[in-house]
Amino acid sequence: MGDRPGAECRWRAGVPAVSEAAEFAVGFIGLGNMGAPMAHRLTDWPGGLVVCDMRPDAVQPFIDAGAKAAETPAELAENCRVVSIVVLDDAQVRTVIAGPDGLLRTAKPGTVLAVHSTISDRTAAELAAECATRGVEFVDAPISGGAPAAQRGALAIMVGGSATAFEAVREPFGRFGSLVIHAGEVGAGTRMKLARNLLHFVAFTAAAEAQRLAEASGLDLAALGKVVRHSDSHTGGPGAIMLRKTTAPVEPDDFWFPILGHVRDLGEKDLSLALDLASRLNIDLPLAQRALHDLGDGLGVGPGPLAKEHS
Repeated sequence: MGDRPGAECRWRAGVPAVSEAAEFAVGFIGLGNMGAPMAHRLTDWPGGLVVCDMRPDAVQPFIDAGAKAAETPAELAENCRVVSIVVLDDAQVRTVIAGPDGLLRTAKPGTVLAVHSTISDRTAAELAAECATRGVEFVDAPISGGAPAAQRGALAIMVGGSATAFEAVREPFGRFGSLVIHAGEVGAGTRMKLARNLLHFVAFTAAAEAQRLAEASGLDLAALGKVVRHSDSHTGGPGAIMLRKTTAPVEPDDFWFPILGHVRDLGEKDLSLALDLASRLNIDLPLAQRALHDLGDGLGVGPGPLAKEHS
């Protein structure tokens, strides 16, 4: 299940019976680059860990560490109260949950199936409805932080599902995540992950634009990268301004207005200077131009004089 669709899991072993007590067994399907370090954090889970993956070499280290292994998702679900799923895409998730040897063949009412893969929120809603017909809880629980955070138990986990399901998964998820957020109903976890990754990849695109300007200016790009990582580690990067509960315009007498107005003024100044430099170097910076135009409105305080000057 780790990297290819339609795969079955290997090995078969007995596992403790499902219990409503705290020491319930946890299942883990998909032991790839992300799944393996997450599952390793559960090898000493009090109720036992059951793993499932198509590749014997992925499963064996978990058997050596004391985990049990199941041949198929259906076999795994026989005795696990919570099941984490880390596979490639929507199609694999559907196969693992609702396929011929899927979890729903044997999952008992009250079992929680948690998908950590980033899938469509519509797929999450459809699978949740199918699970509900069997009395099974579904949560979409995408993760952020990458394999290094998984190894340290420091992932951010965004959970979409019922309050009951969230309570069931909070403790096992806390083994591989240092921030476990209940984002809301099913699908909310996925929507939060998509918003988070929107920022991530737009920022990557902005970083590429910044590098073009730096390179044209004759700067050392590796040194620039060091400066960016150093300063972001102190300022928090873009997340530092994500403190309000709304994107509505900020009233002039609001606590946030002078703070965000100051951020806008600094940003417009620096963006204007960067765009002036780019013009002299004959470098096109479309993201910088858009940022100068949109920064004030995005912060909720409206454009400043420099943005109006360049509009």
